[in-house]
Amino acid sequence: MNISLNWLKQYISLTESPEELDQLLTGCGLEVEEIERIDSVPGGLQGVVIGEVLTCEPFTVKEKQLHLTTVDIGTGEPTTIVCGAANVAAGQRVVVATVGATIYPTNGEPFTIGKRKVYGHPSEGMICAEDELGLGTSHAGIMVLTTDLPNGTPAATYFKLEPDYRIVIGLTPNRADAASHIGVARDLKALLHRDIKLPFADNFYAANNQHPIDVVVENTEACPRFCGVTIDGVKVAESPDWLKQSLLAIGLRPINNIVDITNFICHELGQPMHAYDWHELAGQKIVVKTMPEGTKFVTLDGIERTLSSEDLMICDAEKPVGIAGVFGGQESGIKETTTRVFLEVAYFSPDWVRKSSMRHGLKTDASFRFERGTDPNFKLYTLKRAALLMQELAGGKITSEITDTHPAQFKPAQVLMSYRNIDRLIGQKIPHEQIHQILTDLDIKVWNGTEEGFTASIPAYRVDVTREADVIEEILRIYGLNNIGLSANLRTDYLAKFPEPSKDRERVPFKISQLLAGAGFQEIFTNSLTKPAYAASIKDSLPGEDVEILNKLSEDLGVMRQSMLFSGLEALAHNVNRRQRDLKFFEFGKTYHKMQPHQYVEKPHLALYLTGNIVSESWQQKSRPVAFHDLVSTVNRIFKKMGVKGLTTQEVETGNVWAYGLQYLKGKQVLATIGLVRSDLTKLTDLKQAVFFADLDWAALLDHYTTEVTFQEISKFPEVRRDLSLVLDKTISFKQIQEVAFKYEKNLLQSLNVFDIYEGPNLGEGKKSYSVSFTLLDASQTLTDSQIDKTMNRLMLGFEKELEAVIRK
Repeated sequence: MNISLNWLKQYISLTESPEELDQLLTGCGLEVEEIERIDSVPGGLQGVVIGEVLTCEPFTVKEKQLHLTTVDIGTGEPTTIVCGAANVAAGQRVVVATVGATIYPTNGEPFTIGKRKVYGHPSEGMICAEDELGLGTSHAGIMVLTTDLPNGTPAATYFKLEPDYRIVIGLTPNRADAASHIGVARDLKALLHRDIKLPFADNFYAANNQHPIDVVVENTEACPRFCGVTIDGVKVAESPDWLKQSLLAIGLRPINNIVDITNFICHELGQPMHAYDWHELAGQKIVVKTMPEGTKFVTLDGIERTLSSEDLMICDAEKPVGIAGVFGGQESGIKETTTRVFLEVAYFSPDWVRKSSMRHGLKTDASFRFERGTDPNFKLYTLKRAALLMQELAGGKITSEITDTHPAQFKPAQVLMSYRNIDRLIGQKIPHEQIHQILTDLDIKVWNGTEEGFTASIPAYRVDVTREADVIEEILRIYGLNNIGLSANLRTDYLAKFPEPSKDRERVPFKISQLLAGAGFQEIFTNSLTKPAYAASIKDSLPGEDVEILNKLSEDLGVMRQSMLFSGLEALAHNVNRRQRDLKFFEFGKTYHKMQPHQYVEKPHLALYLTGNIVSESWQQKSRPVAFHDLVSTVNRIFKKMGVKGLTTQEVETGNVWAYGLQYLKGKQVLATIGLVRSDLTKLTDLKQAVFFADLDWAALLDHYTTEVTFQEISKFPEVRRDLSLVLDKTISFKQIQEVAFKYEKNLLQSLNVFDIYEGPNLGEGKKSYSVSFTLLDASQTLTDSQIDKTMNRLMLGFEKELEAVIRK
């Protein structure tokens, strides 16, 4: 938001420099991001002073008449200047550009004055003509002044060219009240204890009621108040210089006196308003309502827009003439031929305006303010102020009574305040009298006071102050954060109550993050917005449709992600392209799905990504590429950390996302899917190396999370290991071996493990050999050779029967 310092001074007396105002405003929450000097003429005539010609001697060079002058410019010693103007003479008061000054001529490039010799004569400055300073177009001769100002006085003082300063404020969304010059003046009033002066509007009166507009508000929820008045006999023309300069100072382009007044009022009072050509309003009627879905409407920028049935519209008796609070229509706008104006100022619901603004991609000064909330009690003053200004600058007279659909005042919010809570939240006791003064300066009425507290009555324009903590924040920002000393023991306090974390769930992500960081993983945070092409490439594996962004920044950020895969692949590709090829990433994130026309689902996930080598190459060990079992090991550690047991696995269906992989199930619920990503999917992000990906359903994992730990005494008796070499069909998996083993031996068999796999021509076509170790244990006694042999024979029999295995002995 831009504020003009000279404009601001019309409402409050300010002697502070722009830099001092920067400190004051930033300290109270209106952060100043930039201060820019604005000169009414380029350069602001810096280095240009008033001088007096003491002597003037003519001389001729190549038939050119020149003058060698001495000029008093207030430095104590006369300055020698060679001047070519025919009208220069001794005794004149003139305008002199001194050495080092940069001047900006009306025509031509700017240049800097330096010491030089002109035809053998020293010249230390320049006596200037009007066009040489950018003050006009005349080049008939030097400017000769009539003034009593002393020599050396800056020329800007003589021409009354006071510089302005554009103060750029990074306005936070809650401070709708400060989105104007009056709004900023209110804060300065409280900070500096100075009164502010609103422009006079009590001389408003209607000459007659010949041209009323009938106003009907059908949707009072979206438009609680609508005010309007007619001004007849106006002349649309160029705005006066002061109005144009005010708008230019805040970065607005002047258009004409009528439109410029509405823009001026918006930035003066924070009250958006609109001017209609009275003759273009069919039936001389205004109806505030919604239109049927799909209605076409052409806005002021000449673009035809398709309306929603939820767009609040300003209509006449036949057609829409403006999107309420957002943008006016082309047909009813002010033209050069306009002679009668209907001026409107209203209070529109922030929710309705925000939705229409987003729906049509229109961000205007009006919508900016309406979306945040305007003052419903300031409408009549605003209307009178604008109508009087329009009469002053465009002529005419007021030819209707004011229309007001809600003449009663909107009641201020009442907030109960406790001195104890004020002291507790601020961390320092502030005298009660000072608290009352701060709030009074902020137009917050203090009443019903007791020793324990009081009631704060909040003005309607402070839409963000609704709670006790909000009022305390107002006290603190005016009192000054820098005035709050640090206590001996640092601590925080708050007024709100927070529920205790259930089942420790809020801390689980941190625990898992620690686990993964210890395993060499790095956490990433990626954008939830993504390309539609990604979801299209795995459409058959997704549970719903894309959630499309209505006001998308680009096609590449057009939808919400339905899979964690591609945002992670983009992060991997970004690093690989910068020669970081050995990567382990994890991310806690969400996916978004449109299940039905009006049903949307968010799903939390934990995603793991592995690519490159498992460890970097060193003299101690050889490097190797990451493998599927590296990902399996990590996922199993996560399950163990969360206390999730009793899982089963099944192979994934290949073709959608995976080249191969596994699903982990608890009953019939899938908790995780892991595997190797198809190479054609990695190539969508220009990633050429293999990627292993694990997608864990975080919500489901939390449902099974437990902190309970079961301890079992370590057996007093030794365990026994026996090995078998099984020649099997290539299609037999280790899982099948495991299932058969525990089917034939449930008591003594503790675990089994594959320690070698061999494939070769010696085994026969389609065969492979598993070398499997079996761990046997009896918790009640030491195993005998007889028991061990019986167990192993039973296992071999099972493998031969169930898997057609050949036991290599």
